[in-house]
This record gives sequence, C-alpha cells and structure tokens, in this order.
Amino acid sequence: MADATMGRTARAPARREAMVSPRARRTITSVVLAVLCAVWVYPIVWMISASFKTNNEIFGDTGLIPDAPTVENYARAWSEANIGRYFFNTMFVTVGSVVVTVIATALMGYVLGRRRFPGRGLLMGLMVFTLFIPQGYTIIPVFELLTTAGLGQSLWGLMLATCGHSVVIFTLLFAGYFAQMPKELEEASRMDGVGPVKTFWYVMLPLSKPIVVTVVVLQTLQAWNDFLLPLVITLANPDLRTLSVGVYSFRGEHFIDWGGMNAASAITIIPIVILFLFLQRYFIDGLAGAVKG
Repeated sequence: MADATMGRTARAPARREAMVSPRARRTITSVVLAVLCAVWVYPIVWMISASFKTNNEIFGDTGLIPDAPTVENYARAWSEANIGRYFFNTMFVTVGSVVVTVIATALMGYVLGRRRFPGRGLLMGLMVFTLFIPQGYTIIPVFELLTTAGLGQSLWGLMLATCGHSVVIFTLLFAGYFAQMPKELEEASRMDGVGPVKTFWYVMLPLSKPIVVTVVVLQTLQAWNDFLLPLVITLANPDLRTLSVGVYSFRGEHFIDWGGMNAASAITIIPIVILFLFLQRYFIDGLAGAVKG
C-alpha cells in the first residue's frame, strides 16, 4: 500500500508537466520575451517621439504620439548645432578604424591561431591582462603619444587612437576562428607555390567572413559610440568632435535643449541600427564560430 501511494505521488508532477503542451510553453516564452523586448525598446521609442516635439510638449505629458510633429529639431541639430560636421567626423573615424582594426587583428589572429612558436602562451596571457586596465588610465598616455607624433589635433590621430580599444578581443576572436580551419588548406597552398601572405589574403581571410563581419560590427559600435576618448582629444578643437560628443553640447549651463538632443541622438543611432539589421546573421554566425573554435 505504501509503495503504491509513493508511486502515485511520484507520477503526479509528471502528469502536471505533461498537461503543459509544447505550444503553451512556446506561447508563454513568447509573451515573456515580448514584454522584455518592449521594456528594452521603450527608451528608444520615447527618444524618437521626443525628437518631433518641442521642449514644452516633451514635459507636457502628451504621450508618445506628438500633437503637432515638427522636424525643426532635426534641422536645428544638423545645421545650427553642427551635427552635419560631427557626422562626417564620426564616419571618418569609424570607417578608418574598422579598416585598420580588421586588417591588424586578422593578421595577429592568424599567427596566434595557426602558428606555434616559443612564448605564444605568455604573449596571449599578457594580451588578456591588458583587458583589465580601465580606459581612463590609458587616455593620457595615448594623447601624449599622438601629440608627440604630431597627430594630437587631427582626425587621423583620433582614428588611430580609436583602433586600440578592442584589439585584444578581436585578435582572440580571429585566433579562435582560424584555429578550427583544416590544415589541408595551407598545405594545398604550399603545394601550389603560394606564400604565407597570399595564403592568408586569398584563402584564409575570405573563409573567415563571419568573424570579419563580427569585428566590423563590434568595432563600428565602439568607434561610433565612444565618448571619453573623443572628448579628451577634441577639447582644444571642437571642429573635430564626433557625434557622441556633439550630442552632449546640447547641454548648456542653464538650459538643456531636449528636443535638439533627442533629434541628434536619433541621427546618431539610425546608421548603427541599419548596419546591424543587415549584418546580424553574419554577426551571430561569427560569434558562434569563434566560441566553438
């Protein structure tokens, strides 16, 4: 009798679990994720809505839909606040840093991932150690180095300084991805008389397209949204400001232009959102491949 009672008690949770169908679990999961997504997206929706409102309407509790939508904030941000110039500066710094970072980290990752040489483990350990150094501690040395090189007051200097933020992470991503590629690819290239540089450029790099896109997306986000480094480098020359620093200029000593700030912020994030929507599939594949490797 006791054994039978225990058996019925053990089977009860199983029956209750079976009562929840896979379709119901999917529905519950979708609802929960939809709520989390709404909470996550709401600040962006509010920002875009506020960019079409006047300052009085923003604080008038009129809801997300503007009573009288206006593009004056965008016109003021683009022309009077010089956002057009800052947009060009940001594009220059972002594109240049992406090109330099992808080529440099791909080369380093190829060597670390495909070659075994004395001190390789120590070198990778030192690279990982640099990840624990806060950015604030490196800004002054970087600025001094740029000044010594004569690039302290130029977009070229800002672009080169922006390249150094995530070099270690990207190098390790490339190393992990290259390490999982079959050795037969390099052996076939050597049999055809192709040198290591051409093997990397024409064989290995094209096959690493997912990780290249991953690095492009991450470096673009880093360069486009960086604030502290451009703020320090452009203090003496406001014409070199990037968008992140330019948005901050809407904050005055006694007044904040919330409409213009939201319009400038919308201009800032739209290119990044479009880029990620087009490249998200390669971005996810690249991360998955690097982790697997």
